[in-house]
Amino acid sequence: MFTIGIVKESKKGETRVSATPDTVKKFIAMGFDVLVESDAGSLSLISDADFKNVGAKIVDRKKAFGADCVCKVSCPDESEIKLLKDSAVLIGSIDPFLNLKSMKSLAVKNITALAMEFLPRISRAQSMDSLSSQSNIAGYKAVLLGADHLGQIFPMMTTAAGTLSPARVVILGAGVAGLQAIATARRLGARVEVSDIRPETKEEVESLGGKFIEVDSEEDNSAEGGYAKQVSKEFLAKQREVLTERISVSNCVISTALVPGKKAPVLITKDMVEKMKPGSVIVDMAAANGGNCELTKPGSTVSHKGVSILGPENIPALVPLHSSTVYAKNILNLITHMMDKDEKSIKVDSKDEIVGPMMVSADGNIVEERIKNAMEEGK
Repeated sequence: MFTIGIVKESKKGETRVSATPDTVKKFIAMGFDVLVESDAGSLSLISDADFKNVGAKIVDRKKAFGADCVCKVSCPDESEIKLLKDSAVLIGSIDPFLNLKSMKSLAVKNITALAMEFLPRISRAQSMDSLSSQSNIAGYKAVLLGADHLGQIFPMMTTAAGTLSPARVVILGAGVAGLQAIATARRLGARVEVSDIRPETKEEVESLGGKFIEVDSEEDNSAEGGYAKQVSKEFLAKQREVLTERISVSNCVISTALVPGKKAPVLITKDMVEKMKPGSVIVDMAAANGGNCELTKPGSTVSHKGVSILGPENIPALVPLHSSTVYAKNILNLITHMMDKDEKSIKVDSKDEIVGPMMVSADGNIVEERIKNAMEEGK
């Protein structure tokens, strides 16, 4: 019987798990044998008994990693890759650009690795889109982190002692995380302004109650699939001038700007931070990719001239129950798409419009061109 392994994440700070009792139950109904590493879901408030009650087998680490298909949240380290059996399928948010050495090790072991980050943004794949599901939660939580560190309340409040003005929030980036951040900040009663290099996002921003920050430019900054692309120095200079003014009067800045496969663009300079009011807060959601703020320290909170700069590296892990719930459903929907009903196994088809772009390694080789190029550049 084809086995699916659900393993406990070992990366520091990672609290999520790649399956829930609900998705395990569905895997078993599809004809799979599910091997769950003991304690895999404990940090997501899911016990071994919860998994066992729906038919999963609770096993040790070696057996879970020895399954035909192993599902993970983060990239396996070298010790975990050694536990994978040759020719196994690995599915996870493996962050290939930041883990080139691991990608090479996976190829050497003949692992077929599918990166959830490389899932194409097409209609058929929406239910499998873990980038969106995790970004949604991260955008929500980032605003709460900012509100928690800010020394004032977000909404306007009228009291017997007088009226308190609402907080001013600037959000950089109107992707999935940014849009959820807008909605959350507005629900909390803040005044919200939003900057994005793609002018077509203006309508979405305004529909959520935000004010779009205009940058006068004729550049086309939208890449394929709705992502932002690397912009020119000229555009960045214009954007920085406008943002300096808006950020200087803000109380909280949420930055979400990422470019796939590249270091996060620096949008907030030291000089801009020094123009902010003491007590202001920056939540840099791009910290793990270098940060949108020049002063960000990934994984830390720093203070500069009275401004707090938060650099959380894994915001979805701060909301493990719901982050795991939606991620597990993304994995379930992907495996359902790949299932060979006759063989009751998983078929990885490189020509499939969803699966093909996700393949990083197969048949002993790195098959994703961008990863190949990154490896060549790193030599």
